[in-house]
Amino acid sequence: MGEAPAVLVDHPENGHSNGVCVKSEPENTEITVDVGDRIFLIGGNHERNNFSIGVQIYDKISNNWFSPIVLGTGPKPSKGYSAFVLEQGRILVIKKGSPRNDSIWFLEVDSPYVREQKKLLRKEVVAWSKGVRGNAEKPIVISGPSGVGKGTLISMLMKEFPSMFGFSVSHTTRSPRSMEMDGVHYYFADKKVMEKEIKDGKFLEFASVHGNLYGTSIESVEAVTDSGKRCILDIDVQGARSVRASSLDAIFIFVCPPSMKELEDRLRARGTETEEQIQKRLRNAEAEIKEGISSGIFGLILYNDNLEECYKKLKNLLGLDGLAHVNGVEIEGINLPIEYTVSKMEDKIIIQETGKETRNK
Repeated sequence: MGEAPAVLVDHPENGHSNGVCVKSEPENTEITVDVGDRIFLIGGNHERNNFSIGVQIYDKISNNWFSPIVLGTGPKPSKGYSAFVLEQGRILVIKKGSPRNDSIWFLEVDSPYVREQKKLLRKEVVAWSKGVRGNAEKPIVISGPSGVGKGTLISMLMKEFPSMFGFSVSHTTRSPRSMEMDGVHYYFADKKVMEKEIKDGKFLEFASVHGNLYGTSIESVEAVTDSGKRCILDIDVQGARSVRASSLDAIFIFVCPPSMKELEDRLRARGTETEEQIQKRLRNAEAEIKEGISSGIFGLILYNDNLEECYKKLKNLLGLDGLAHVNGVEIEGINLPIEYTVSKMEDKIIIQETGKETRNK
């Protein structure tokens, strides 16, 4: 994939004059963007709440307006917007009068991720993001004892940044359960075939559980990376040790409970396990925590004593702490002039103030 363009603010004396004039008056709370056979209306009177910018689509062929499913956590409404169409089905949206860490956003309208979601949901889809899908960053290995909340943290991450992250689908030799689909929940493999592939070095990690094999193949991780997403592996300490010993260059994060007493309370609150199962999980958890902290496998340790605070720390560790990231480079917020032009010059997007003379014409 090509790199996303840089964003610059320029002034008339610098001589960049090509582009289209965009007014960003305080009352201009909507903007339309023409992309192929469709027009995207961003903002405007169709905003139903103050939590996220509204999006509507006008189809030129059918001559109809409709509301798409909007994925991701979008920006809050603003006094005015400007937009610029990027490659790979993305729109750069710049908010006027917003804090520096909330002024630059991206709306995916025809990216590979959006096309994939359209097929799955069978509806029109757009997705907000503070990052542009470019060169995939290092995969993330997250481990922790049962009940520590790592699954909840991952779900929060996937919900807020749906186009950035993807799960690798694990292999197993057990039979599919009701409603499980091959290639979605697991790759259901023949035991002899999986044993041979493990022997041939095609798996990053594997384990035998109740007579069945489970594992993560190198190919499944590469499939996520090839789609432009950052791969998340939710595996136990044993699996993380195997991945650490492999050639995969990943970030290793271990999630700890604030105390064993708190972990026990969480396990009991589930109400899904017997006393014997709870005691077994607690014994396993104690051993996992000891190994997770002292083994040197994990470079980052998170203590989940407060879910929201722990999630903020996780985002900070992954570079998702409020700044827009383009291929790993931080873009700080900018102050927009009242009137300006937007133009693209090679790998840069130039936002140029038009000046008083232009406004008086």
